[in-house]
Amino acid sequence: MTENNRYEVVVVGGGAAGLSAALVLGRARRRTLVVDAGEPRNTPSAHMQGYLSRDGMSPAEFLAAGREEIARYGVELVRDRVVDADRDAEGFTATLAGGRTVRARQLVIATGLRDELPRVPGLAERFGRDVVHCPYCHGWEVRDLPTGVLATSPLSVHQALMVTQWSKDVYFFLHEVRESELTDDDVRRLSAAGVTVVPGRVAELVVTDDRLTGVRLAGGAPAEAGTVHDRAVLYAAPRPVPRNDLLVRLGAELRETPFGAYPVIDERGLTSVPGLWAAGNASGFAEQVINAASGGYRAGAAINTDLLMADLDDDTR
Repeated sequence: MTENNRYEVVVVGGGAAGLSAALVLGRARRRTLVVDAGEPRNTPSAHMQGYLSRDGMSPAEFLAAGREEIARYGVELVRDRVVDADRDAEGFTATLAGGRTVRARQLVIATGLRDELPRVPGLAERFGRDVVHCPYCHGWEVRDLPTGVLATSPLSVHQALMVTQWSKDVYFFLHEVRESELTDDDVRRLSAAGVTVVPGRVAELVVTDDRLTGVRLAGGAPAEAGTVHDRAVLYAAPRPVPRNDLLVRLGAELRETPFGAYPVIDERGLTSVPGLWAAGNASGFAEQVINAASGGYRAGAAINTDLLMADLDDDTR
């Protein structure tokens, strides 16, 4: 192992969380490497919202700015993927897909998650445009339009109710949910919010001139014979799939949630494995960009402190 492949910290993932952690560590004069596979979750979106001072910025522009910032402080970034990792008494060994092996005293997992979209014809092609998933991310941009919500689980009721804050013309397509699965409270709240409940499965989306114009229901006849409900926007919640392979491989304790298995971490982002950290969507489903950046910052500052104290303790023994 050459000195060129030895780092104090290796950050796996070059999104908001990973870059934020790397920025703090670089400014703290820690030799840091970011390994970025180039698969940010928000790639389909033209803009990101709700990040103070960055509202409306494109995700690509945001990440480019972050890469420039970490480079100022000597942080290295490589476009590669960590395919294996091990831990011993001195730290971590990470193997990259390109064949390189690197060592680190501490390891940050900021690999995020991937979205598995509902299998409705036409949906994937519109995702991030007029098929969206988060009202806080997209609600303002599609406000007051005829809106649909695709039910993929009973939890979709919450999404349908939330969406009424941005549109009063909301259809709730039950799709994968039976009417009998709706609780009395669900029915009462949907009615009070003015949501139109539409039973049956969705067959496809109707697109005209590169715009979503309707949602077609499946029927006993061919899909073309199904009823079409005019809609300009459709909310569809993807199934989140955590990228937790490295955490599992390194023995981190995970907690099961309705949205997948995520590591058990303390308030700083430290997992159950000493020296192993998680930030951003690698640590939980609901981390928006601004939260991911904050989590990366906390982890970076805590790592610097841990390294400092470890070195001081070694010097005084």
